[in-house]
Amino acid sequence: MRKDKKYYLSIIKKIEKIRGKNNSNWMDILRIAFTASPQKASRVLSRIYLGDKKIGILAKKLTK
Repeated sequence: MRKDKKYYLSIIKKIEKIRGKNNSNWMDILRIAFTASPQKASRVLSRIYLGDKKIGILAKKLTK
């Protein structure tokens, strides 16, 4: 069964809405972490950033 563009675009729109809410929740957690323990939060954020950077490098390979 072949799906049309509208089907895919509707799913993408749903993902976008969920990601938007999730990003907001993620930022709330980040604020709480930096308020409670800035040094620990900074170390964790640094590890997250390094992981994101590795993912970006891998994703870039997929686009070539």
